[in-house]
Amino acid sequence: MSGEGRARGRTRLPRAETTATFVGMPAFPSMAREALDNTQQRRNLAHATHTIRTKRAAVVGEVPQWEALRLNGSQTKDHMLAHLDDYLLQLEENLVEAGATVHWARDADEANRIAIDLVRAEGVDEVVKVKSMATQEIELNEALEAAGIAAWETDLAELIVQLGHDRPSHILVPAIHRNRSEIRDIFRREMARAGRPAPEGLTDEPTQLADAARLHLREKFLRAKVAISGANFAIAETGSLVVLESEGNGRMCLTLPETLISVVGIEKVLPSWSDLSTFLQLLPRSSTGERMNPYTTMWTGAAAGDGPQDVHVILLDNGRTSVLADEVGRQALRCIRCSACLNVCPVYERAGGHAYGSVYPGPIGAVLTPQLRGTSSKLDQSLPYASSLCGACFEVCPVRIDIPRLLVRLRTQVIDGKRGGLPTAEGAAMRSAAWMFADHRRFEKAQDAATLGSLLLGRRTSIHRLPWPASAWTEARNAPVPPRETFREWWVRTHGESATGTTGSGGPGAAGGVR
Repeated sequence: MSGEGRARGRTRLPRAETTATFVGMPAFPSMAREALDNTQQRRNLAHATHTIRTKRAAVVGEVPQWEALRLNGSQTKDHMLAHLDDYLLQLEENLVEAGATVHWARDADEANRIAIDLVRAEGVDEVVKVKSMATQEIELNEALEAAGIAAWETDLAELIVQLGHDRPSHILVPAIHRNRSEIRDIFRREMARAGRPAPEGLTDEPTQLADAARLHLREKFLRAKVAISGANFAIAETGSLVVLESEGNGRMCLTLPETLISVVGIEKVLPSWSDLSTFLQLLPRSSTGERMNPYTTMWTGAAAGDGPQDVHVILLDNGRTSVLADEVGRQALRCIRCSACLNVCPVYERAGGHAYGSVYPGPIGAVLTPQLRGTSSKLDQSLPYASSLCGACFEVCPVRIDIPRLLVRLRTQVIDGKRGGLPTAEGAAMRSAAWMFADHRRFEKAQDAATLGSLLLGRRTSIHRLPWPASAWTEARNAPVPPRETFREWWVRTHGESATGTTGSGGPGAAGGVR
């Protein structure tokens, strides 16, 4: 952006505040441990993620130039981020020329205040919404409720989450942790309190659940005078916004109400229409495993006699400029919210989305959230460790975000922030290990102690909790029982004493000091 120039001109850029829902939330290991005890949720997550990633693999395999598309998408995003200030000004100019009103919001409070003022100006006390991660990020629903305005989610999964007084646990499928019978129970129990009740005799058949949601939402669509949306992309060249969705609820929200308020993160900009074609191929295949999404809605300001006559666009920063200033970390802003990285992540599949303490769960959340909010809280410090670093997230990312590299970099930042003062348990463990490995005699004594300990543990194959400082390691995983003999002992037993430390040919004894 001139982001680089802007970064040089400031010593400290504002970050996103942790919203009320997540303030004081425990670190990831504690939340993950609690989630792992929920066997029903683990079954639901495993079934859903396996289904989605199988579909994705099939449709991606149909595209011979897939890697070229990924490269094109990442290069387009990098170009946009490097010139973001220019493209934002171009977007604003074209939006205004098309009849829209543009608002700039530095943080969540400012964006919420603008949205509430716009709704109040229309004299209404309810709005309909189409799924928007940006509005979840700033907790707009909670702010509207505090202002006496009801916000009705219209995406089916979002509706399930809202009626269940729950939180989203997936970027694309917010209710992925719920199965059909749980959804039926929520509809039966809660729909009447929010409008049209669930039909008598509602079962957990998908068609019946969808019909119940359709009837419940239809009266809200027809009554609402104000809608709030997000946007998947914003085209600077024309001032157009683009929303991709699967159910048609977005089309209803974006065309029926008289006033439309769109909350759009500043990183959603694309330079031109020609750039959009790449992402219209990358996003559906990566997110839902479809060749193209069922509904793509594009609008450019207000059009007389067609759709909303009063269009407002709130361009949201909320920490993105701070991420942009980091030339390595900024690649996280390429994210197009497809959730492919969640569906292949072994950690997400078992822990679920709530454990991440953010509206952005999974691998992308583990790198995006600490960059947006900083790493001052224990929760945000723990997120870069919520990964096995297997690399599957990078392999499926349609815009080639090197998430493993960013995770390691963030871990370094967390460690650097703790240098000085009393050592952490991890730091003490690493210092102890360094002292032990510095002398082969110490290492051999440690091996003797470990093999003796394995004899005392009998037939156990794992240890659930180690003593401090190694206890930090077993907070989120089991440790294997040490082997009953070392490699060198095994080598002597199977090859004889003469095979050790005498050849100098690169064998086990070549390093010297072999017992």
